[in-house]
Amino acid sequence: MNNKSLAKSHLKQAEERIKHSKEAFQDGNNPYVVRQCQEAVKLLLKASLRFVGVEPPRWHDVGIILKQEKERFPDWFKKEIDELASIFRMLRKER
Repeated sequence: MNNKSLAKSHLKQAEERIKHSKEAFQDGNNPYVVRQCQEAVKLLLKASLRFVGVEPPRWHDVGIILKQEKERFPDWFKKEIDELASIFRMLRKER
């Protein structure tokens, strides 16, 4: 599979995590909501890396790689990278 196909796969998986987090939220299962949201964010960030041709790391926190590869992204996305990395880090700690 090429990077674009893998990116699309990550997007699909993230959508599933969001769907499950909504169900868990309705059931009051807040720890599971946080976990599913964290995984969705991780998958979306990995998809963004793959989309620009960067193989994401095997570890969970991809914020460092996003910052290192910042110049590969369009300007509108570059402006959000620091905040995205921060949100991901916060969700990871909550998990």
